[in-house]
Amino acid sequence: MADADNNDIAQNARKYWSAEGYTPGGVIREVDYATQSGGLDPMFEGIKIVDTDTHITEAPDLFTSRAPAKWKDKVPQVKLDKDGVERWYVGDRNFGSMGGNVIRADNNKLLGRLAFPLLEQAHPGGHQLKERLQAMDDMGVYAQIGFQNSGVTQAGSLMSLGDNELALAIVQMYNDASADFQNASGQRIFNMAHLPFWDQKAMEAEARRCHDIGLRGFVLPDTPERVGVPSFMHDYWTGFLEMCEATGMPLNFHLNSAVDPNTLTWEGFQFEQTLSVVATMFSIGNAATLGNWCVSGRLDQHPKLKIGLIESGAGWVPFAIEALEHQFNEMLPRFSKTLNRRPAEYFRDHFWCTFWFEKVAPKILLETIGEDKLMFETDFPHPTSLYPGVQAHLKDVLGGYSYETQKKVLQDNATKLYNLPF
Repeated sequence: MADADNNDIAQNARKYWSAEGYTPGGVIREVDYATQSGGLDPMFEGIKIVDTDTHITEAPDLFTSRAPAKWKDKVPQVKLDKDGVERWYVGDRNFGSMGGNVIRADNNKLLGRLAFPLLEQAHPGGHQLKERLQAMDDMGVYAQIGFQNSGVTQAGSLMSLGDNELALAIVQMYNDASADFQNASGQRIFNMAHLPFWDQKAMEAEARRCHDIGLRGFVLPDTPERVGVPSFMHDYWTGFLEMCEATGMPLNFHLNSAVDPNTLTWEGFQFEQTLSVVATMFSIGNAATLGNWCVSGRLDQHPKLKIGLIESGAGWVPFAIEALEHQFNEMLPRFSKTLNRRPAEYFRDHFWCTFWFEKVAPKILLETIGEDKLMFETDFPHPTSLYPGVQAHLKDVLGGYSYETQKKVLQDNATKLYNLPF
């Protein structure tokens, strides 16, 4: 296993969300919710819209309610810090905030910050099922693909606990909670599974267990070597990837966490200025994820592998593919006989991408990206979320397409990627 800076990776959970995003400030956008919460527009009647990137805030009792007696005091718990912000703790270790929650309980939206300091200030649909389903109905969304909100399950921090059994149990509790939420939702909310990928045998066993309990996919980092785990080039991953092929469970790369956009912003910026650039660059960073898989040869070894590039937008995709096509010609002469396909073919055969606020990508670039490859998301309840006005936006960007194409983008592509039961 590669060397890693244990002190640095131990802070992964705490640093998952910037502490400055929870300080006083920001601006409340008043939302005329009554006029923008009318459910599915008649244009899309018969389509079960799948929102392919949302975030389920981990409930404060998620771990304590599932932990056996020996771990009740050891699993993550929420504490109120002296600065008035609720954070996750494992023992006396700070595991970071409760995530991005900018939709207020009264349906208005906080701008310029990452969340309200207290969960009770935020929309209850962030973590409570009944209110979440109502918010989905108001948006005209039938199903949601969910991802973590806080950093409480970040691998580096769990690995640094010095108790592999506890670390594995925390991941399993998270996955069990996701399965419970999925079943209680009536198979409308599908949270992606986490894995103890620092332990090969435990990872493969947990992946099989996640499949058996009905979860629909996995979320992983693009560069696991950053926490001392072999890269995807290593045989360490082969058994797991073969299992993903056999079951049809996709990998999801949610943004590109290997990129630190904070290093790209100018010194002297205010928090909001930095946040604007950082949010943009995190999305574009998944071009590196696409490139890594295309040049690796891994996709030739696993021809049925499915990969979602999530919360990354879509407008950059045509350029990235065209650039990779050029680099294949100019930079990879020695690999021309070992890579079986071209970048455009790898994208066509393996990848799906998402859009939310964009207009250019769905309106103008859909044919170039591929109408079988694009999915819709809202990013609820995060700072960049498309909120409210979901149906108006979809009518604007997809209104010029046939019903068949609309159904592909809004339902069928997600159903294929995630093997959804409808």
